[in-house]
Amino acid sequence: MSITADHKAHLIKEYATKEGDTGSPEVQVAILSSRIATLTEHFKTHKKDNHSRRGLLMQVAQRRKLLDYLKSKDEARYASLIARLGLRR
Repeated sequence: MSITADHKAHLIKEYATKEGDTGSPEVQVAILSSRIATLTEHFKTHKKDNHSRRGLLMQVAQRRKLLDYLKSKDEARYASLIARLGLRR
């Protein structure tokens, strides 16, 4: 259900703004997007898994908060990130 350590390391390396960066909004949003995609696939076969659905909704809300923060601080970084991740505005 969760993403693997290798995949998470790959996402950190790809979206990091500098060496050793794991806490920037870009990295956090990329990791959350990957986890959200994994859970979305899970719900295609487990439609009645409401406990995990609650976790999914919390992750979506957290990603929205991070994206709103990034948009308020730096519009260019926000636009770049949603374009790279393929998210809609």
